[in-house]
Order: sequence, then C-alpha cells, then structure tokens
Amino acid sequence: MLHAASTRRRCLSVIASLALIASTGAAHAQAEWPTRAPIRIIVPSAAGAAADFVARIFGRHLEQRLGQTVVVENQPGAATLIGVGAVMRAPADGYTFLLSGSSTQAANPSMFVKLPYDPARDFVEIGLFGMIPMIAVVKPGSPLKSIADVIARGKARDGHLSYGYYSSSSQVPPALIESRTGMRALAAPYKNITQITTDLAGGVIDFAFLDAMSAASALNGLLTPIAVTSPQRSPNLPAVPAVAETLPGFDMQTWLGLSARAGTPPEVIKRMGEYLRSATAEPAIRDALMKQGMTPRTSTPQEHTFFVAAERTRWAEFVRIADIKPQ
Repeated sequence: MLHAASTRRRCLSVIASLALIASTGAAHAQAEWPTRAPIRIIVPSAAGAAADFVARIFGRHLEQRLGQTVVVENQPGAATLIGVGAVMRAPADGYTFLLSGSSTQAANPSMFVKLPYDPARDFVEIGLFGMIPMIAVVKPGSPLKSIADVIARGKARDGHLSYGYYSSSSQVPPALIESRTGMRALAAPYKNITQITTDLAGGVIDFAFLDAMSAASALNGLLTPIAVTSPQRSPNLPAVPAVAETLPGFDMQTWLGLSARAGTPPEVIKRMGEYLRSATAEPAIRDALMKQGMTPRTSTPQEHTFFVAAERTRWAEFVRIADIKPQ
C-alpha cells in the first residue's frame, strides 16, 4: 500500500512538472512574439483613405518598437467585406490584424441581411485610435452653400438632388437628414472615395459626406466643405458649421480601431494594445492625426470591447431611423 501511494505521488509530481514546463514554454513563446515577419495590417479601404493613413503611421511605430517588418495591405471593396474576409482567412496567430472601425464592427451587422461574419464572435478588440467626424462637401461654386440649402433643394419638387456614398459612415448622414426633414435625394453608391471626389468636382453628383481624414487633401481647392457631423465645429474647420446648428442634436461620428481574429493569443492582444496606446500618446503621432481631423482617444482591449458593443446598438438605431434597407 505504501509502495502504491509512493508511486502515485511520483506520478503526480511528474505530471505537475510537465504541466509547469508546458505552461512556461507557452508563456515563453508568447513573450518572444513576434518571432517572424511580416506582421500584416489589413486595411479594408483604398490607399489614401483615413484607415490607410492611420495604419501606416501605426505600422511605422510598430516597426520601431518590435524591430520587425510591418506590411499594410489595402484590400478595399464590397463595403469593407473583402478586407474583413482576408483577416478571417488568416491564422489567428498574432501576425494579421484588421484596421477596423465603425463600418466593420458596428454598422455592418445592421447594413447587411446576411453578413458573412459576426464582429462580436469572430473578432477580439484591441483598442481605439480616435474619433472622426464626417464632412459634407460640394464642388467649388456650387449653389449649395449649407446644409439648409441641401435640405431646401431636396424638398423642392424639381430638386434633382444627388449624393454619393462609399461606406455605411458616408451613407447614414444624408439618410438621417432625409428622415428628419422629409427631403429626398438620389443615392449613388461608389467603390471608393477617389471616385466620389472626381464626380463631385465634375458635377456628376451634388454632395457627399466624406470622413474628415479622407477629405483633408481634397479640401485644398478641389472640394468645398459646408458642414461637419460632430456636435460642435471642428477645430480644423472653425468656419464650417456643424449640422447640429441646423438640425439640433445631430451627432454622427466614425471611429477607427484595431482588431484581430478571435483565438489570437491573449498576450499578443495585450501587447498590441500597449503599442497602440503608446502610439496615440506620442506627440508627433497625435499631431499628425489631429491635423487630419481625428480626435485621438485611447482605450484598453476591455474598454474597446464595451465601446464597440455600444456602438453596434447606436448604429442599429441610426440605420432604423434613416430607414436604410439592409443589402
């Protein structure tokens, strides 16, 4: 009996030792991340858009911190679904990330009848870069000088008013204005912002709402801003009224964050969250983001998870009020 008990104790000791070795090995492997290159950041929009700008700034920050190559891949199209799909097909090993945002994580569940992914189930949230207002823009010399002009034209029986959109964040603001005022306008879908700015400048469409970061380069003479969707005027465009000055309470901003596939090692998520927060705390990066129209904000992975869940509820209400029919 004593011999059997002794044998059991030795077996349990061996098992415990093996478990300790295994857990130490796993922790060491995670602590060593990244052990290879490249780290990929998938941007589900075209080069030059807000998400692309943020991804490239963050990518350079990561390279300096990690000493590894970071590749930013633009995979635009299908209202962000192409880029999201690329991340979904990649291994959840901590080497592929999604430059996510209000479209991918919050609006899409309400914008599509059969969304090929569930942001709450299929992704883990890492952190927030910041908030971005939308800017209503027209071509220089347009008779539409304000949101009040847009509403008046949209209410006229012979208005023939049209706008372009390239994502849920650019589709919702004009739809909300239609819902609140009774104006009507023809909505024209586009694949990317470049096509919209070209058609706006050429007079093919009358107006559009572009995110502030993407619109920044076009506001240097190519397009004219007439309103912003933040509750107050933007510090970058103090002469441009907020939509809320015409429609009290109007507040519709977008945001950008970082996400990874569900199943990505928790230690990787934690470290990437730390790198994201260190990036947005760096004065040079903050200044660059603010000059492009973003208000930098930071969050932990847990805080960002709660924020995204609340945003899904908020965007569902936007889509309902605007009476947008899911695709």
